[in-house]
Amino acid sequence: MYLDSAKKQEIFEKYGKSATDTGTAESQIALFSFRINHLTEHLKKNQKDFNTERSLKMLVGKRRRLLDYLIKVDIERYRAIIKELGIRK
Repeated sequence: MYLDSAKKQEIFEKYGKSATDTGTAESQIALFSFRINHLTEHLKKNQKDFNTERSLKMLVGKRRRLLDYLIKVDIERYRAIIKELGIRK
């Protein structure tokens, strides 16, 4: 599988407060971004995979809601994660 526990731990270690920090908005946004990038590449090869397309849209919505939450709570954390991941609105 493309996302094993070692890769998840690496993402949480890089973007969260620690390797076991799986709940902060930044770590969740980073994980969703990784999954979104993977599904985007999959859909470039398989245009008629509508189930994956729906899953991708749902993930983008989840990430968007987390980013909106982060804007309300702390704009500096939002700007930092956007810059680090290269996400633009």
